[in-house]
Amino acid sequence: MQFQLATLVTLAVSALAAATPVRRASCSTGPVQCCNSVVPAKDASAAGLFGLLGVVIQDLTVDVGLTCSPITVIGVGGGDCSAEAVCCEDNSYGGLISIGCVPVSL
Repeated sequence: MQFQLATLVTLAVSALAAATPVRRASCSTGPVQCCNSVVPAKDASAAGLFGLLGVVIQDLTVDVGLTCSPITVIGVGGGDCSAEAVCCEDNSYGGLISIGCVPVSL
């Protein structure tokens, strides 16, 4: 009976561990960004910001994040993103636009 209970508990804990997503606080290019929207670089809203900032984009197929802020703390109360969580190659435009973004799971 004790062996069966120990096996059941071990299986239950293993199942919970496998179902729990791993949260990441950063990606290889810097902190994960929370962007209000993510659009292709050729989108009119992105093109307007590129023009205002004087940014020249070579690859119009990349995705860009608009109005982004870094997610610095993952966990209770500080690391949630109610918009789109992304990892971007270039976050150097003061949060107005982030270039080369891919979605991430929090």
